[in-house]
Amino acid sequence: MSVRSSLASSVVDFGGTGRPIVLLHGLMGRATTWWPVSRWLTAYGHVVGLDARGHGRARRPGSWTTEEFADDVAELVRDLGEGPAVLIGHSMGGLHAWVAAARNPELVAGVVVEDMAVDRRGDTVDPWRAYFESWPVPFRSLAQVSEFFGGLGDYFVECVEERDDGYHLMANLDDLYAIATEWGERDYWSYLEAVRCPMLVIEAGHTDTPAGQQAEMARRARHGRHLVVADAGHVVHHDQPEVYRGAVEAFLSALP
Repeated sequence: MSVRSSLASSVVDFGGTGRPIVLLHGLMGRATTWWPVSRWLTAYGHVVGLDARGHGRARRPGSWTTEEFADDVAELVRDLGEGPAVLIGHSMGGLHAWVAAARNPELVAGVVVEDMAVDRRGDTVDPWRAYFESWPVPFRSLAQVSEFFGGLGDYFVECVEERDDGYHLMANLDDLYAIATEWGERDYWSYLEAVRCPMLVIEAGHTDTPAGQQAEMARRARHGRHLVVADAGHVVHHDQPEVYRGAVEAFLSALP
C-alpha cells in the first residue's frame, strides 16, 4: 500500500484484496474502532481505515472544514491506485464520504452513511460540552474507560491514549467543538444530491437526527436506499452488528 507522507501515519490497513473499501469514523473516534467490521469486509475488497484530521494519529493542525476532510479521503483513494472505492462512514465519516463522492465522482463506486444528518442548522455544541466535560479524565486504566462507557466501552478503549497521568481522549476537545460547530451553520443537500453512485443510508432506531431526514436523504440521492435499524443507538454497527453486516453485504454485492 502506497500512501503519501502526510497521510501515511493516519491509515490502518486491515487487509484484503480487490476493490478498495475505505472506513471513515465518527467524531471522537479513530480508524481502529472499525476492527470488528473490517474482519468480514475483507471478503469484499482491500479494507483501509483513515484517521480523520485531528483524530487518532492524525494530529494535523489547520482548519476543519468538511471539504478538507473530504479531500483527504479523495487523496487516499488516489494514492491507493486500486480504482474507485466504496466509502463507508459512521456519523461524521458518513458526511465526509458523501462529500468526497460528490466532489470526486470518478473515485467513488458506492457510499454507506451510518446515522448522519444532512441539515443540523441551529444546533450548537453546548450539550456536547457538558457531556465531554463530565468525563472523569484522566482515566486511571483502560478498565475504567470500558466501565465508564458501558456498552460502548470497547469502542472508546480504542479512542484513548496513555499519558503520564493516565488515559486521555486521542483528540483535542476544542478541535472537536470547531468541527461540530460547522454542522450547525450549514447544510449539505447540494453535495448529497450531486452523488452519482449508489448510496445506502443506515439510520439508528434511536437516532437523534431530525425525524425523517435520513429517509429524505435516500430519496434525494440519485441511487439511494434507506434502512432503519431497530433497537440501535448512534453506533449501529456496534449495537446491531449482524443487521448492519447484512445490509452492507447486500449493498456491496449489488454494486457493479
